[in-house]
Amino acid sequence: MKKCIVVSDSFKGTLSSQEICTLAAQRLEAYFPGCEVVRIPVADGGEGTVACFHEACGGTLVSVPVSGPYGEAITAEYLQMPGGQAVIEMASAAGLPQVEDRKDPCKTTTYGVGQLIRHAVEAGNQNILLGLGGSCTNDGGCGCAAALGVQFLRADGSNFVPVGGTLSEVADIDTKEAEKLLAGVSLTAMCDIDNPLYGPTGAAYVFAPQKGADEATVVFLDGQLRALAGVIEAKLGRSVAALPGAGAAGGLGAGMVAFLGAQLRPGIEAVLDLVRFDARLDGCDLVLTGEGRLDTQSVRGKVISGVAKHAKEKSVPVVAIVGGVLPEVEDLCDDPALGLTAVFSINRQAMDFAQSRYASRENYTYTLNSILRLLRAAETK
Repeated sequence: MKKCIVVSDSFKGTLSSQEICTLAAQRLEAYFPGCEVVRIPVADGGEGTVACFHEACGGTLVSVPVSGPYGEAITAEYLQMPGGQAVIEMASAAGLPQVEDRKDPCKTTTYGVGQLIRHAVEAGNQNILLGLGGSCTNDGGCGCAAALGVQFLRADGSNFVPVGGTLSEVADIDTKEAEKLLAGVSLTAMCDIDNPLYGPTGAAYVFAPQKGADEATVVFLDGQLRALAGVIEAKLGRSVAALPGAGAAGGLGAGMVAFLGAQLRPGIEAVLDLVRFDARLDGCDLVLTGEGRLDTQSVRGKVISGVAKHAKEKSVPVVAIVGGVLPEVEDLCDDPALGLTAVFSINRQAMDFAQSRYASRENYTYTLNSILRLLRAAETK
């Protein structure tokens, strides 16, 4: 083997994408000395997105004082890349780690995310890539938009910054100042889900429980998002509730499109474009990819499906090493449209994740060694 690309998502809670890429590169060198190993750590929009882009593409990390989820002063950072391009992850300013045991999606805000975008724009960036994921919010992106100049008005004409529990108070929306600020700026929001804004598969019902909402609060928050969608359509003439990804990050996906004119893209597609994945496939013999669990979401814009689709177009085999495989997706390799050659789980024995997580490095190494021994044997036969 002369060239291999390692492009894996993290195994959440166990191995980071960077750790996996480093480990795989070490084993490839051991079994195929002189093999060119291209390491591309990736994240599809959630936590770790900026770090992965930094390692894969270089650039400079820029620290910015912003408002946290409850308006407290925190410091977040974004990646400044050449050519007037910036990469931001919303989780750095409005993520679950910021609230810890203080979760309350009725009160948290994405205002700090907007402050990061404003700083990047005022620094001269004309292309902003925003990762959606890992949020502690359910404000429909209103906080983010407010930091960029969008005005949200109550029925009495007073201006305020809506949060998850006050979206129904919005009676009118004025985007003129934000439009001036963002003139000539391209905003792309990366998300790895296709959930709509509201409803049984929307932001509140699917994601608010992990942000601290009980059943009654979920119903309340869903109603708030419905109310906001109605005002957006009535006042801005934009129907965003059903857009795939509108429900990402507590509705920030919908807000980015409705208030700021952003484009929603599957995270992995934006990542692969930025790291020039298609060009790097030239002369490649194998692509190693993976993620923590192969499930039905894996073929809906996740890392494995995106990588396999692009590699298939250049007839490069793709092997996925994953933490676990759910029964309903065991036949994915039989789908010619996906382009996945083989899937291997690192689980070597029946064990609860609470225990197996501590052996992830060992199990990943064992599985990869087995794959590489097989490939070496095939080459030398």
